[in-house]
Amino acid sequence: MIAAAPTIGQRIDAQYGALSRQEQRAADFILDHLGDLAVYNATELAKLSGVSKATVSRLFRRLGFSDSAEVREHARSLRSQGAPLGGIGAAAGTPSALAAHAVQEHENLQKLLAGLDDGRLDAAARLIAGAGEVVLIGLRNSYPLALHLRQQLAQARDRVRLAPVPGQSLGEDIAALGSRDVVVLVGFRRRPSGFALIMQTLRERGVPVILISDSSARRHAEGAVYWLECPVDSVSAFDSYAAAMSLVNLLASGVLGVDVRDGRTRIASITGMYDALDELETPW
Repeated sequence: MIAAAPTIGQRIDAQYGALSRQEQRAADFILDHLGDLAVYNATELAKLSGVSKATVSRLFRRLGFSDSAEVREHARSLRSQGAPLGGIGAAAGTPSALAAHAVQEHENLQKLLAGLDDGRLDAAARLIAGAGEVVLIGLRNSYPLALHLRQQLAQARDRVRLAPVPGQSLGEDIAALGSRDVVVLVGFRRRPSGFALIMQTLRERGVPVILISDSSARRHAEGAVYWLECPVDSVSAFDSYAAAMSLVNLLASGVLGVDVRDGRTRIASITGMYDALDELETPW
């Protein structure tokens, strides 16, 4: 496997001690404003960092870039892959930053809902409701979402589990699955390298897969019965999973709605067990 090229931050870290004072000044500004690097040219970077344009150009060459255009393309590529880009975030709580955050979150939610108006959400919910066993798989950043979806689905039906168990491998968790079962595979960007192999293995075994992911997983979607695309765009350094959590809510609610009477019976049974074990705080 070909190793990924180092990021601009890694290149700066590797050479920082050998940079001139002026180059270090420009490098410090770049490290503190990585999230904006995709829109700055050399002249703007020089002005904002208080050095000459020649210093910025010289720094770019030392870091292995031909010019500012190549740096901007590098930054856009990193952000599209989900790499965190941004400085210390000192302005994250300012009114303008909060407003921009709210706008982006709204856009993400609108894109999500627009992509679900063809009936695929209801179809996916019915598939989950009727499956023999439901297995939720989420690795790296996708794990918390898979865990939360498992918790919600467990209220609606039995035989729902999360795989792999922390610290264990995946093989034993999917070995017995077949065409009557369903795997909900959560795969947001910066997926582990074995993601495609998981998809391939499930497909070869005839296990239906519901894929929940952002647009970067498009190449994996053909192996899924249903692909629920969820944007994670953000104005901050990190991807946002707010829309993804909304999708989890909608999907679990859809499963519960397939057989409302059975779902209510199960919820009542679970609530009774909470009481018997004294597991939940009294709300009053």
